[in-house]
Amino acid sequence: MATQRKTLGRGLGAIISAGAKKVAESGAKKVVSQAQASTVKDVKIASHGTYSEVPIDKIIPSPYQARIEFDDDKITQLADSIASEGLLNPLLVRKLNDGKYELLAGERRLRACQKIGLKKVVVCIQTASDASSAAKGLIENLQRADLNPIEEANGILKLVHSFHLTQEAVAQRLGKPRSTIANALRLLKLPEEVRGYISKGLMGIGHAKILMGVDDPVQQTIIARKIIENDLNVRSTEDLIRRMKASSDRTTPGTPIAVAAQNAVIRDIQNKISTRLNASVEIKHTPKRGKIVITYLGNDDLQRILDTIGVKI
Repeated sequence: MATQRKTLGRGLGAIISAGAKKVAESGAKKVVSQAQASTVKDVKIASHGTYSEVPIDKIIPSPYQARIEFDDDKITQLADSIASEGLLNPLLVRKLNDGKYELLAGERRLRACQKIGLKKVVVCIQTASDASSAAKGLIENLQRADLNPIEEANGILKLVHSFHLTQEAVAQRLGKPRSTIANALRLLKLPEEVRGYISKGLMGIGHAKILMGVDDPVQQTIIARKIIENDLNVRSTEDLIRRMKASSDRTTPGTPIAVAAQNAVIRDIQNKISTRLNASVEIKHTPKRGKIVITYLGNDDLQRILDTIGVKI
């Protein structure tokens, strides 16, 4: 009985150290409580930080989170698993000056813990700069292959702009070739509609790379729609673009076919804006410049439109 009290009195750090030693000696992974390290991987994290149990309402999401979309069904499944087996991988956080903790990695786990009403969770507290904090969250998601290509590209762009990093520096932090970083950033130059298709998995990176070789955004959008409508693979897409280029002399920007195709895209954009603003919208477009004309009915209608697009006066 005395031995048991001594063990219980050693505290969280001693329990974790003891658990880590057993894992290292046996070479086996062992499921333990939230207050213990669960795998060799967890032990490695612990060597670069300290474990602690903190109130869940003291943890705030990272402002550098690259993920945009969270699957509610997967969060629910994770929550059920945590409710049954416990939180096997502690959240990675850094302590802020106001006593709160900023999440570095593990937002899905945090959401799952909140979903089942946990009051406290085990975390690994690390010291990290803003740039390191952003990189850690992005790296974790990249290693798990959880981000869609556009989320990954936006995360990389945030590292570049927020911390004035070169593409080479970002490549080193993420452990990726510089060419991969450059190609990811090029995705963000595609039209919004095309980026949306990529985010939803309707088009692959192979398709996107081919589209990036097309100069005209209108043509990129038209081709993207054909890819989806006809379920074209990469080779078929290359053939489509090759045929389009071969007939470019016959279908110059001023020919009826080209004009009709461009007008169809402009009308679609026009309709989307009109629906979003609940107002009459006209787009006057040329390859080099254009304008959007929005018709409103009086001051109140103008104010409603300004509120919709987030303009404060």
